[in-house]
Amino acid sequence: MRVVRTEDRTRPWLRCNRRARLALGAAALLAVVAAQPAAQAQVPATLNGAPIQVTPYALEPGVPDITIPAGTPTTTSGDTDTGTGTGSGDSGGASSGDPLNTLLSQSWGATAVSEAEALGLNPSALAATCVVESGCQNVTGSSGAQGAFQMYPGAYQEGLQTALAADPALASQIVQGSAGMNDPATEAVAAAGYLMQAGQNLQAAGVSSPTVLDARGYYNFGPSYGSQLALADTDEPIANVLSGMSQSALTENGISPGETVGAWRAAVSAKIGNTANQPITA
Repeated sequence: MRVVRTEDRTRPWLRCNRRARLALGAAALLAVVAAQPAAQAQVPATLNGAPIQVTPYALEPGVPDITIPAGTPTTTSGDTDTGTGTGSGDSGGASSGDPLNTLLSQSWGATAVSEAEALGLNPSALAATCVVESGCQNVTGSSGAQGAFQMYPGAYQEGLQTALAADPALASQIVQGSAGMNDPATEAVAAAGYLMQAGQNLQAAGVSSPTVLDARGYYNFGPSYGSQLALADTDEPIANVLSGMSQSALTENGISPGETVGAWRAAVSAKIGNTANQPITA
């Protein structure tokens, strides 16, 4: 015998009402889903600019970690430096103007400026040096001077030691070993240290506030002639001041026979403009 519950016989509207409510709920749920934004698939994106580069590190026991800048230095020949200082100053490509702008236009220029400021050096003095030496180009001279600041290994090491003694924190920013001479930012540290030596030497010789022009003789011809050239009269033949150098060596350093100290100063000033009269310290 089939059993029929009383509620099923007497209240058929209840079953219909439940079905209706289920149908209405399903319809409402579909409406909500339809109102949601469509799922977005992943789409390729184009990078704006160069991709992020992985910076390699050179690890050597006993020395701090150092960052090796990416890229390979560009080297060309052409410098004829034979002076006893760091460079000839005869390969600069700039004439008058603001050497600091020339330095900052280089990819490593802002780093070099920061390094000079950390050492208390006038960044324009550092900029004027690379402008006169190479036009701030990373080149290799035929006589062995190297880099944007055209330094010999001996002067490079002296300058680097002076700079790191003044600010040991710079050690983490340089390329170690001889490769540093071809890294402009590292050589900038050495050049800044050598200019610091120039300032100290000139002050000891009686130049109370050495200028960029005063320091030029020290940087170009070394400690033996730096203070003598800064203190010489303008009418004195420069060959008399640089008496230990042959005329061929003077010629290779861009100094013509009979050239006076004043003419040499004017030639340097023509390359670096008003920077010549600025102090070398910040």
